[in-house]
Amino acid sequence: MAKKKVKNFRKYIIWFWGISLGTFSLVILLFLSASWGGLGALPTFEELENPENNLATEVISSDGKTLGKYATENRTPIKFKDLPQNIIEALVATEDERFYEHSGIDFRGTTRAVLKPGSGGASTITQQLARMLFTGQKSRNKIKRVLQKVKEWVVATKLERQYTKHEIITMYLNKYDFLNQAVGIRSAARIYFGKEPKELDIQESAMLIGMLKNSSYFNPLRRPKLVKQRRNVVLKQMNRNEFITLKEKDSLQQLNLGLDVHKEGHSEGSATYFRSYLQKYLRKWVKENPKPNGEQYNIFRDGLKIYVTIDSRMQKYAEEAIEEHMSNLQSYFFQEQKTNKTAPFYELEKSEINTILERAKKNSDRYKRLKIAGKSKNEIDKIFKKKTKMSVFSWKGNIDTIMSPIDSIRYYKYFLRSGLLSIEPESGHIKAWVGGIDNKHFKYDAVAQQKRQVGSTFKPFVYATAINQLKLSPCEEFPNIPYTIPKGKYGIPEEWTPKNSSDEYGGMISLKGGLAKSVNTMSVRLIDMVSPRNVVRLAKSAGIESRIRANPSIALGAVDLSLIEMVSAYATFANKGLRVAPMILTRIEDKNGTVLQEFIPETKEVLSEESAYVVLDLLKGVTLSGSGVRLRLPWEKPGYVTGHPYKFTNPIAGKTGTTQNQSDGWFMGIVPNLATGVWTGGEDRATHFEGIAKGQGATMSLPSWALYMQKCYADQTLNISLEDFEKPENISIKIDCGEKPDEELEEESDKDKEVEPEPEEDTEF
Repeated sequence: MAKKKVKNFRKYIIWFWGISLGTFSLVILLFLSASWGGLGALPTFEELENPENNLATEVISSDGKTLGKYATENRTPIKFKDLPQNIIEALVATEDERFYEHSGIDFRGTTRAVLKPGSGGASTITQQLARMLFTGQKSRNKIKRVLQKVKEWVVATKLERQYTKHEIITMYLNKYDFLNQAVGIRSAARIYFGKEPKELDIQESAMLIGMLKNSSYFNPLRRPKLVKQRRNVVLKQMNRNEFITLKEKDSLQQLNLGLDVHKEGHSEGSATYFRSYLQKYLRKWVKENPKPNGEQYNIFRDGLKIYVTIDSRMQKYAEEAIEEHMSNLQSYFFQEQKTNKTAPFYELEKSEINTILERAKKNSDRYKRLKIAGKSKNEIDKIFKKKTKMSVFSWKGNIDTIMSPIDSIRYYKYFLRSGLLSIEPESGHIKAWVGGIDNKHFKYDAVAQQKRQVGSTFKPFVYATAINQLKLSPCEEFPNIPYTIPKGKYGIPEEWTPKNSSDEYGGMISLKGGLAKSVNTMSVRLIDMVSPRNVVRLAKSAGIESRIRANPSIALGAVDLSLIEMVSAYATFANKGLRVAPMILTRIEDKNGTVLQEFIPETKEVLSEESAYVVLDLLKGVTLSGSGVRLRLPWEKPGYVTGHPYKFTNPIAGKTGTTQNQSDGWFMGIVPNLATGVWTGGEDRATHFEGIAKGQGATMSLPSWALYMQKCYADQTLNISLEDFEKPENISIKIDCGEKPDEELEEESDKDKEVEPEPEEDTEF
């Protein structure tokens, strides 16, 4: 009996060791098979050295700030030295306490996870990185998950041999998707807290590390309470691992999340319209500048560094100025439309309004999607008339409402649009670009894409041609009487005698007074003296690229131009007659910092330094006694849009412009080192203020310019000039017409409260 028991015991021992050795051999075989590629291809040495990443292309301002990114995944990698110590400690304490002790696999943690499911510790940081880089998402099939885990282990050990611990942490944090367009720790820090990673506080780092468990579930924008609980778990782990004291943990756990969200989508953040324009430019650039191997750069994946001329501070001030003025101006427009039976249009029949709305419908993304889906006209019409949930723009924030798509189209027609562009005359660098009031809801760019009639802002080119050709002085006087261009001259079909808006004539008027008060008869007389063709030639030379007909009506601004053309051309006057083509880029680098291209300005002499200075002198008169006087004097008149008394005292060359029926309001303002233009109007020319009081350029656009410049002057780091324009030596043209100097005008400003902006002339044909 005893022998039988001994025999059975030996049998069990043999079975035990057989199973153990078999299992061990199977595990070894499984690992060997995985390492040989039997469970699927493993990364090669080259792939480990350069794991494929979608790296965001970064747009960097002239003052070193990130304006935005172009990305498939919004990832901008950083180096270990750019990580704060607190985020490294939070990561190790929460995700892998023995990270610095193991070689990719924590067998103790794995054993604990097997024996006690749910206790955590199954995956090290290195294993998680291996999964993100090479093995993919966890499989729900248990067998496949086991095989995937084995592959994960093999890749993890390879990563540990290939990289240092610091490099593994950096790769992991650069790779993780923190949701809400935040891929990688730098994007996450910027989007959730508006900071660079190095600036993160302990509790902020703890929140981001807490998201690593499952960013979709621990989404701070959707589940802030849950995310706070998870953050506090991380702080507890940091205390457990002696990275923070118990007192610090208790104190930090009481804090709110402190989110400061800065979304980085294509329609969000700073300089959105500029970034859209830049993206189109870059698409063309990559085709013309291939990689050394002949492939095209991918602006969404190759991590390019795009250094632009925009100054982030000036861009911020420009966007703030437009928002501040336009939200106020819009309230006046809404008020006026309450009594307008065809709101928001004027001078249109019902059929014409329906045509506008139908055209807008067909241009909408919704309509295009329905057409692609094969919907018939009747089906599309029904969809556009059916009420649905939507979020619409308002100056007080987006409004969730129920509205039919066709009604939403009409709703948006009520909103006045505006654009602002600011250029440094000497370098041609564009410093601020605001293409509209909200890029998400109003895509059309008022800076480069849109062309609108420019009105009286074109008159300086007529004066400049006369001064450059005929050496006319600002003091030169002509009779203020109707001026006629006969039939047939310059090819016009009928004789043309434009009127002054005030219908006031008589006496003599100087060039300075003529431009300051925007007198039509003076502009027509001058263009007849030099010929429309020569005016067009000078305007083209100054940088206006759009087609301009050599017709005398251009003397009153009967030409459609873009804001970027106008500001660029005006900058020529400030740069002593030398045109510098507008620049948006200074250089482009690849992801390794290799310079791919540096950009240099294109220059061209347009008119003499003396002539340019004389034109500036004329334009200064506009802000001293003409339609731009609001920049200096407080004023208040019944029926006018009143505002802050800006009280600028420095020399400013400027020109307002208002087109037929107040459809467009312009203001161009220049100081020695900055030329800035603003346009304001409706999407359709029939959308406008009924009267000149609220619809002129001095009311619609000048305030945005003034608010922007006030902000720029308040920021002394920008060094915006307060000085006068540099006067050429040995100037031969008389410019002193005997008017009071600026100082005297300033002293009398308190007595001149009744001074009001001169209304602009309506364009006539």
